[in-house]
Order: sequence, then C-alpha cells, then structure tokens
Amino acid sequence: MDLKDHIRGIPDFPKPGILFYDISTLLRDADAWQVAMGRMARAVRAYHPDLVAGVESRGFLIAAPLALKLGCGFIMLRKRGKLPGETVGLDYALEYGSDRIEIQADAVRPGQRIVVVDDLLATGGTMAAGIALLRRVGAVVPAAAALIELAFLNGRMRLDVPCESLVSYDR
Repeated sequence: MDLKDHIRGIPDFPKPGILFYDISTLLRDADAWQVAMGRMARAVRAYHPDLVAGVESRGFLIAAPLALKLGCGFIMLRKRGKLPGETVGLDYALEYGSDRIEIQADAVRPGQRIVVVDDLLATGGTMAAGIALLRRVGAVVPAAAALIELAFLNGRMRLDVPCESLVSYDR
C-alpha cells in the first residue's frame, strides 16, 4: 500500500505558500491506518524502546497507538504550561522566534530508552529539542520517528540519532 495515496496536500494552509500534508484522511481509513502503524512498529521495534514520547499535538496521534502496539508506555512532550505537576522544560529556537517544550519531571527514570515520535519531520527543530529534553531528564534516546518527512528541508541533519519515516516528500 502506498501511504501517500491516503495523505492529502492542502495548499496555502495555514498561510499562503505552505502545502500542508493532512493525515486526517489516513487516520479515517482503517486499513491505511493499520498498515501505517504496523510499518512504524516494525521500524521502531528495532530500537527496543521502554517508552514512546509523542510531540504535541499530532505526534500524540502516532505515538500513543504505536506505544500500545509495541507494548510499552507513552509520554507526552508538550508546549509550555500544558502539563500538570512539576515539569522540566527546554527553550529552543525556531525559524522565526522561539518555543518551549516540557515534560513531567517524573515521566522518565534515568536510563530508560525512549524513541521520540511526531507526525512530521520538517526542519528538525522540535524533534531535536525533544531529544535534548529527554536526555536532560536522564533518558537514552536511540532514535526518532515520523510518519512524514519533508526531506527537502533536511530536518534529519539536525538530529544526532537515526530517524525513521514512512513517507518522504522531496519538494
């Protein structure tokens, strides 16, 4: 199955000149969704994760069912102020400005193997920040994974771990 057949491009969203890759069409097709999760599980299983970390918010849609399929736990990497309890955060630079990603302080035991998952790898800034944050709280991060990779933006060059992706767009 070609998963690209189940992902639609929406031009000029969220602003002119951007082609948005919409995964809602994949999510609502039970067969395509099962195939995608099966392929992602095969790719990520090789890294022997204890936990899968999803990046807010569409990364949760991929990471939570992936963790269930792999038989491991799921944790959330969220934007500032979205998690209850004590958190640990990391500020990081974006193309135009900055952002902050946070994790609950008790989410990770030192030495746990965690694969970071998002729906899309573009410039790599958010994924790299997630990896750095997890390391800050004592995790071992053997890999990252994304459903879609915009290869022409070279985001994987910002990562110091292997990155698995199911679908790649070259332009």
